[in-house]
Amino acid sequence: MPRRSSTQPSPKDFISAMHQLAHDKNIDYELIIEMLKEAMISAAKKYFKNDGEFDVEINEETGEIRIFALKEVVDKVEDPKTQISLEDAKKIKEDAEIGETIRIEKDKDAMGRIAANAAKQVIMSKIKDFERFHIYNEFKERIGEVVNVPVRRFERGNVVVDLGKTEGVIRRDQLIPGERFSVGDRVRAVIVDVSKTGDLQVQLSRTDPRLLIKLFEMEVPEVYEGTVIIKNIVREPGERSKVAVYSTESDIDPIGACVGVGGSRIKAILRELKGEKVDIIKYEDDIERFAENALSPAKLLRVSIADKEAKRLEVIVSDDQYSLAIGTHGQNVRLASKLVGWTIDVKREADKKEEIKKQMGGGDLDIEENEEKDLKELKGVGEKKLEKLEEAGFTKLKDIAEASVEELSSVDGIGKKSAEQLIEQAKKALLGEGN
Repeated sequence: MPRRSSTQPSPKDFISAMHQLAHDKNIDYELIIEMLKEAMISAAKKYFKNDGEFDVEINEETGEIRIFALKEVVDKVEDPKTQISLEDAKKIKEDAEIGETIRIEKDKDAMGRIAANAAKQVIMSKIKDFERFHIYNEFKERIGEVVNVPVRRFERGNVVVDLGKTEGVIRRDQLIPGERFSVGDRVRAVIVDVSKTGDLQVQLSRTDPRLLIKLFEMEVPEVYEGTVIIKNIVREPGERSKVAVYSTESDIDPIGACVGVGGSRIKAILRELKGEKVDIIKYEDDIERFAENALSPAKLLRVSIADKEAKRLEVIVSDDQYSLAIGTHGQNVRLASKLVGWTIDVKREADKKEEIKKQMGGGDLDIEENEEKDLKELKGVGEKKLEKLEEAGFTKLKDIAEASVEELSSVDGIGKKSAEQLIEQAKKALLGEGN
């Protein structure tokens, strides 16, 4: 009796290998067996050059594998690959009947070659697909999570990192400008997307605002616990960010909590961001006060709603604060606009005065001496209405003249037409014209 080759595993060894494979790949053993059966059926069709149906049986105890061709019993055979005559069927099964499906066992030697070939070539491909599907689902659930992972290599300016079960990529445009890494360096990044077109790819980012949120959660206990809430974050990576925060408890200063004693907390965040400046802004429900905070560190003279529907604010500043409010290359006002979600138009005080003069046809009239006049200069405005205006913060003529119709009409008791008339009256009064 010929001895089994030492290189040919026994059936039991084969089953043991399947168990080990299931363990190593963290896949249910039953699923591995189903994959194996599918792979062997596919291989059998190719080997026997038959597109008909096949079935596979695997004995879990002995490891014996049997392959059967399935054929329908018919009167007249038209397709030998899928059909068998009643006469031939009865040779296999004495009580065979027309319409029944007969299982015909295939050659054992051929079966062994098919099993080996299937296990080697097809099942690993299926397992790889399963792994890709499993990894895709796992990382899809982890989008928004920040990971701290080692750099594995570089590809065309992109950084490839080790995520354990797979690799992740930080594209060149998702890196903070100017930062450099070496192989083996650990890098913090946020998982932003998972793509399974072609090779599975997990995409990470160092520029996504969610990275900054996670850094605050790591460094500021109040943010992690939910006492201090991050309302919004806008970034120009590597240069400047603005973070809007508020506290759910009146005795906790949200800005102080984020900065930390001696700036300890914010310094740790800045180190991770390679020196990117971070402005921490107190969030306000009142859009004008929020915009004033967002334009920090500039000191503003006035913020008013220019167009409520278009979400446009007008900000008036003194000449010496204009550059600070705008920022280098318009960065400060640009980030502030994104943070509050409104367009912010910053104007010099002198330019605003000239604008009012032109609107009223006032030429070169000087209005500075009239600016501090109170609302009593307005003729035909009742005491109650004056009180409402003053309660809303409109105490001087210039406050009314520089206000928008939307802003004034939001005061209790003043409609749009009244607001238009008040603005017109205030502008005339500033120009020294009679009311």
